Amino acid sequence: MWNRLPGVWICVAFAIASVLFALLATNAYYTSLVVWVLTNAVLASALRFVLQIGELNIATAAFFGIGAYTTAITAVLLGWPFWLTLLLAPLVAGALSALFGWVTLRTKGPYFLLVSFAVTEVVRLVYTQTNAIGGNSGLVGMFPPMAIEAYYPALAVALLAATLFALYGVERSDLGRLFKAIENNDAIPRSVGLNVVFLKVLCVVIAGSAVGLAGGLHAYANNVIAPSDFTFFVAILALAYVKIGGEGHALGPVLGAALLTLVGQWVAGISAWENIFYGAVIVVTLLVFPGGLVGLAARARGLVTRSAR
Repeated sequence: MWNRLPGVWICVAFAIASVLFALLATNAYYTSLVVWVLTNAVLASALRFVLQIGELNIATAAFFGIGAYTTAITAVLLGWPFWLTLLLAPLVAGALSALFGWVTLRTKGPYFLLVSFAVTEVVRLVYTQTNAIGGNSGLVGMFPPMAIEAYYPALAVALLAATLFALYGVERSDLGRLFKAIENNDAIPRSVGLNVVFLKVLCVVIAGSAVGLAGGLHAYANNVIAPSDFTFFVAILALAYVKIGGEGHALGPVLGAALLTLVGQWVAGISAWENIFYGAVIVVTLLVFPGGLVGLAARARGLVTRSAR
């Protein structure tokens, strides 16, 4: 039932409401929070997108950082125009994710997971050891043009929402069905002449381009970035969003990102207990609601339907 029209309309309504809120709200904190929710939703959706081929890609965090640093370097150090710096973020992230996928996707399962983790940490260390891009201090000064500065939150939300719909559209297409077939048993697509490695690389490239754009938008939204923003913990949180929201539908990561991002703002002041709280929420959700929020809603709707009958 969630794979049909109602889920799509819920996504449309959520995107429109987010854009309108970012456009009309006067409180900068709340507009920034909406942008952060949608950014996390794209990260979670991209992580779930690669799960379609049966792989957990921790390097999602690396491509997020590559998109952010691409935008920051071209904007601050090279002085390139706003739209060009933003366009380069998904292009560079997509190109590097193609190289990453071509090298690593001949492995699978825990081997791919470990390689993606290592790549994320290596990329972060490159940032910290490169003084030209600020080292540990990062880069500062990514500001949108003054003509659109007041409307930037709405622009960012619109682009992030469009990215979510693009990922959903690919998932529902014939290409998405091929990705799903690889997850179930990649020997079957290979037996009919499909290039499984190419399809896996393509899946990683699509997801990497999506988070690259999110990284570029993140750089302009925060005005400052640092290597500590792009550790493997970013991907772990994205996985938590997927599991809590439910990976059975594209709406799940969005719901999980919205819930945990808002809750995270509430518990941000409890220092070391914050990570313990996140862990407890994830464990309880997996034990009580193994299908996440989407699965819970589907079961509730099924109970109502059976009761009505």
